Amino acid sequence: MVAQKWPIIGHEWAVELLQRSIATEHIAHTYLLAGPPQVGKSTLALTFAQALNCTGDEPPCGQCRPCRLIASGRHPDVRLVETERAASGERKGKREIGIDQVRALQHEVNLKPYEGRWKVAIIAGAEELSLEAANALLKTLEEPPPQVVLILMATSSEALLPTIASRCQLITLRPLPAATIASALLSRGVPAERARLLSRLAEGRIGWAIQASQDESLLIARQDTLAQLVRLSAARRSERLAYAQVLAQRFSRDGEGPEEVGAVLELWAGWWRDVLLVQEGCPELVVNVDREEMLRREAGRGRPEQSQTFLQALRQTQEQLAQNVNPRLALEVLLLSVPVGPG
Repeated sequence: MVAQKWPIIGHEWAVELLQRSIATEHIAHTYLLAGPPQVGKSTLALTFAQALNCTGDEPPCGQCRPCRLIASGRHPDVRLVETERAASGERKGKREIGIDQVRALQHEVNLKPYEGRWKVAIIAGAEELSLEAANALLKTLEEPPPQVVLILMATSSEALLPTIASRCQLITLRPLPAATIASALLSRGVPAERARLLSRLAEGRIGWAIQASQDESLLIARQDTLAQLVRLSAARRSERLAYAQVLAQRFSRDGEGPEEVGAVLELWAGWWRDVLLVQEGCPELVVNVDREEMLRREAGRGRPEQSQTFLQALRQTQEQLAQNVNPRLALEVLLLSVPVGPG
């Protein structure tokens, strides 16, 4: 199918929808790409921007001047809006998209395209819009200028104001099957065994799998986090409280502190889901396939009810941290509830 010429893996239906909108000239002014981090939203947004402005015979050709400029982030009519923190790639800068950024964007989209057929504005992490910025953006969504396409990216439509989400054409990108991710990694030259491992650990996030195939530090950090969790099962109360304080201090740090702690808790949740699967006799469904022996040991130390209880405690802690409760208190309660191993 023609859609397969787009460099998108596993989301062909979304490609076909966008491709059909271009072919029939029924292009919406605002799209919302929703899905978990690193599932392919950015790739789809940039490819759509290329297709809208491509001068080749079968857009996006990837070779014409507009396609190359967009791929390199230098096209004058394609603008990326994101938080200062995301733009810097470091643990500094604002953690929200502010009113000044939206006003600058509004000024730009009201100008005629400088070089391309369409002006395209991509708002990454749209859930990070401040309330003031979101309300300002709403005015543009209600009366979008001609030849302008806005592409919002967020984890879900529920993460945005209903008044914004309702004015977007929603395209939800779901996590991909492990087999699809493994095939993509193999096509990039990743050895078969490593491709199999990363495809399972990715939990549907093809972007993470590709990044991990190129950056060994991601797997090393994961191993360290899981090792710490296993140690906590046999740790004394004082050691657990000390580690809760470490996590709380990290959470309260400016920049990516909350995201770092959130990633730790999410990894723990995945680990205890795997423990529960082993306890329930479903080891073939585990994600952490490189830690099967450790999972079996952990599963043998307790009962399924204990694993279920701790998973519930994890989710409750995640919700509490999102609601700005005292992080140290929430994490202390969580760490004290880690199922205790023998000895």
